[in-house]
Amino acid sequence: MDITSSQYDAACRILSTLRANGHEAYLAGGCVRDLLLGHPPKDYDVATSATPDVVLHLFPRTFAVGAHFGVVRVCDEKVEDAAADPAATSAPQVVTEVATFRSDGAYSDGRRPDAVQYTASAEEDVQRRDFTINGLLLDPLESPHDLRTAVVDYVGGIADLERGVVRAIGRADLRFEEDHLRMLRGVRFAARLGFEIETETAAAMRGLAAKAALVSRERVRAELTKMLTEGRARQAFEMLDATGLLAEVLPEVARMKGVEQPPQYHPEGDVWLHTLGLLEQLEAGAPLPLAWGALLHDVGKPATFRRAERIRFDGHVEVGVAMSAEICRRLRFSNDETRQILALVENHMRFGDTPRMKASTLKRFFQLEEFPLHLELHRMDCMAGSGNLDHWNFARERYLAMPEEVVRPRPLITGRELIAAGYTPGAGFKEMLRAVEDAQLEGQIATANEALELIRRRYPIL
Repeated sequence: MDITSSQYDAACRILSTLRANGHEAYLAGGCVRDLLLGHPPKDYDVATSATPDVVLHLFPRTFAVGAHFGVVRVCDEKVEDAAADPAATSAPQVVTEVATFRSDGAYSDGRRPDAVQYTASAEEDVQRRDFTINGLLLDPLESPHDLRTAVVDYVGGIADLERGVVRAIGRADLRFEEDHLRMLRGVRFAARLGFEIETETAAAMRGLAAKAALVSRERVRAELTKMLTEGRARQAFEMLDATGLLAEVLPEVARMKGVEQPPQYHPEGDVWLHTLGLLEQLEAGAPLPLAWGALLHDVGKPATFRRAERIRFDGHVEVGVAMSAEICRRLRFSNDETRQILALVENHMRFGDTPRMKASTLKRFFQLEEFPLHLELHRMDCMAGSGNLDHWNFARERYLAMPEEVVRPRPLITGRELIAAGYTPGAGFKEMLRAVEDAQLEGQIATANEALELIRRRYPIL
């Protein structure tokens, strides 16, 4: 593959500088894995025998943000020079993480080593990493035109790449005891790459799944969001379920399994299978709110299941909104992300009513923030069930046919005009202005005078 990029070039310049000063240095980790698979790496990491103080000295612009763990961020000199030159075109800053070979001490918190010890051994450094496919080193300076011959493999990572296997380095249980998040990362790598989890590695995940509950919520949220938005969400959640991790990090979703649905509306099966059907449709790069909305849209169904003349889920939307709010709080989503996710859960059943909605109600529906996401969630919901897109087509056609000024027209009057007309400010203003907006959206009035006349007629001053 063509690996020419500013990030790759910057990393190679760092390698050259380190080598020229007598230090061992390689590209390391995920970038090597992705290069060998023919995927463009998101970034490049360098592993070296040079200690952080040496790295800080060798490069003019550095940030010792992770120096306690042997990590220094190096800004590329050529990019810095270009940005400083008024005649040069503006270039984005390229920052490369440079990590010193190390061996880790105990992980008492299940996240980070209590202490690290620098080592001159690249092999010793690799042995403390998580998975074999992430434990490869690459010397692109040695053989720039044939990367496979330039790989240093101490852990059998190339063989696992060829077999399509995610396998822990050394004893899987020890790797997961060191950092519990590695279990979720292993699932994510396997799903994203279309790999299988090696038998002993999967067994260790099942045996230690409860440890995932000890991982910080922010780290769990980040991993789950990546699983949902990297293009193979269904496979990721099937693996989470198979390893027992799903019940630990999202028990509300795990409870969807076995919850029956009316077969006439859901021939695909239970709530879990239906939800997987939505996840399967999420493309790589899907917006976060849509991805989480797809996962949680029916989260209220298990709690509201009852069997009467048929299977019913009365109130599942309201219950689902409350449950989703708790999940968002627990996983520490931002207020903006939470609002958008809850809006998708709250409104996902409204499309069935759109053919019967008044014009004002339909336009207010279209006023929802990021309405195209609501449309897409409904389409996915239909395709994961009966496949009937009648309501989606109805709403989509009308939404696309309505100009923005029709959906969100400029207000005809405000509270200022109500005061001028003799009304006393208070809670009733909201009701009055809502009545005016409804009439405007229905096409019944179009001017400020008509709006005031409507107010005088409906809300006479006593």
